[in-house]
Amino acid sequence: MVEQQLPVVQTAGLCKTFRDFWRRPRVEAVKDLSMEIRPGEVFGLLGPNGSGKTTTIKMLLGLLYPTRGRISLFGKSPSDVAVKARIGFLPEESYLYRFLVAHETLDYYGRLFRLPARVRKERADRLLDMVGLRQEAKRPIGEYSKGMARRIGLAQALMNDPEFLILDEPTSGLDPIGARQIKDVIRALGKKGKTILLSSHMLADVEDVCDRVTILYGGQQRAVGEVGDLLRQRDITQITAPSLSPETLDQVKKLVSRLEKRDILEVSNPRVKLEDFFMKIVQEAQAANIKTSGARSGGAVPEFLEKATASTTDQIIESLVEASAHNTEPVLPAPEAIVDPRSQAAKIVLNELISGSQSEEESPTQEPHPARPQQPAAPAPQVSADQSVLDALMGGDDGEKQKPADQSDKS
Repeated sequence: MVEQQLPVVQTAGLCKTFRDFWRRPRVEAVKDLSMEIRPGEVFGLLGPNGSGKTTTIKMLLGLLYPTRGRISLFGKSPSDVAVKARIGFLPEESYLYRFLVAHETLDYYGRLFRLPARVRKERADRLLDMVGLRQEAKRPIGEYSKGMARRIGLAQALMNDPEFLILDEPTSGLDPIGARQIKDVIRALGKKGKTILLSSHMLADVEDVCDRVTILYGGQQRAVGEVGDLLRQRDITQITAPSLSPETLDQVKKLVSRLEKRDILEVSNPRVKLEDFFMKIVQEAQAANIKTSGARSGGAVPEFLEKATASTTDQIIESLVEASAHNTEPVLPAPEAIVDPRSQAAKIVLNELISGSQSEEESPTQEPHPARPQQPAAPAPQVSADQSVLDALMGGDDGEKQKPADQSDKS
């Protein structure tokens, strides 16, 4: 029997009412919203302005509290700090520090998640490649166009390798090339097991990338289901064939009219999407090496964004916690055994733990200061395993240097 996974997002009877100064109901932004977002799917949140999309997203992030109803992420409250660490968010407007360059921006967000310095640098390089900003990485964010700011905003949303990604108008301000690349990234992330909530006014974008959608109007859910089922016209049959001669088409019309007692409504040639035609022209220009000053084509999705198989990481964490609780030496796997791309941070921490313990064993005993009377040596403070992990995650190589020893005692 296949074990059924719990929904990543689940709401039941969710309502949000904004009140005026006198606590009178002013706007009922969300009314009785019940929905589920399953693990690994791309879910579209649609609706005109004022339909409650942004309010719903803010409640999912724990920025607003619902007036009534229940809401859970990964089976927990949105206000849980541990839940927030598993979420990536791209807001509708990218609010970034204008004086920082791209690398510094991503490094800043990596520090917020306590990522080691080497992991921050590696992820920043790969994400800049993915969004096509490697060549513009040394420019201040304040000099970026809106489309380039959206690209760096997507990169910061992926810096912590989130399990649940919320994208609010991700293609806003992007040219057709950038919009196509962002959609390709969303598709790739969905195939790698990421759960994505996409809110957009670009219905064509939602249609291209989403597995299921819900449509809100006046704060209420008006329709929900798979994109193919919602858009299928069941009362019309479409037949696609190679180009037919007028004589053959005439015979087909007569046959349908005789057998079905109906006339064919329309005969026309199929059309490609304007986006596909546009991308074909651009690719031909790129193949001809025509120069451009805009953002470059993005690269592949980095490996660390693949779906987590955190068995090795969980083993390390459980070993460290148990050792700390019982004041014993943790049993850790060899660093060479960690091959999961999601476990690179744990591998770095493990290497630092092992090297730290070896340096303590090999360090010679210091001689007592000749100008001071010798006193019994105090027992060395024992550093727990979890403190070592914290030091490593804080970036031990960036810490303050030790102050020189006190030399005030002179003969």
